[in-house]
Amino acid sequence: MSEQKNDIKIVLVDDHALFRNGLRELISMREGYRVVGEASDGDEFLKLLPHTAVDLVFMDIAMPRMGGADATREALSMRPDLKIICLSMFGEEGYYSRMVDAGVKGFLLKDSSIDEVFGAIDAVAAGGDWFSPTLMNSISKSAGSAEESPREELSSREVEVLLGICRGLSTQEIADELFISKRTADAHRAKILEKTGCKNTASLVVYAIRHRLVGL
Repeated sequence: MSEQKNDIKIVLVDDHALFRNGLRELISMREGYRVVGEASDGDEFLKLLPHTAVDLVFMDIAMPRMGGADATREALSMRPDLKIICLSMFGEEGYYSRMVDAGVKGFLLKDSSIDEVFGAIDAVAAGGDWFSPTLMNSISKSAGSAEESPREELSSREVEVLLGICRGLSTQEIADELFISKRTADAHRAKILEKTGCKNTASLVVYAIRHRLVGL
């Protein structure tokens, strides 16, 4: 496939060469997507980052030398515009909060379908978020009783705004749907972040699922 200037440029960070090879071949099957680099751990990735033009990174969680959370945090300090998707397996739910806090834009199971892989790439590259429905269901089921009690009760309107955020709607779209002004929607979003202690959209989605505020 010929390389195009506007291809989505992707780096794969995973300590299993066989998995990287498979994902690289999968991505190369479609035009508009190009793997421009690979790394077997976070340290190796950070060394190649300054010399690589990249739009999006698939980041494994557990790797030798430097894991996904630390690598994500360091990478975003160098390249705040970088989009990072966490690669996950069942049983790694304990790492999700760290990955969200580090700044990942979504989670993708390693055994996801082809359509889900490209759905994740397209959504995150466009500035959105991606959460594997199967993975989010796993988070919901594994949530402990303490986590199921919100830090501070959200109002019914705040829950409506949060549900809109979880559906990937923009603030303007949420405002239009709820027949409120964008300024009011922004105010609700700010209050939700304050009440939940969340820092970004990704953490809000995980929060909503953990506290049974959204159904899967």
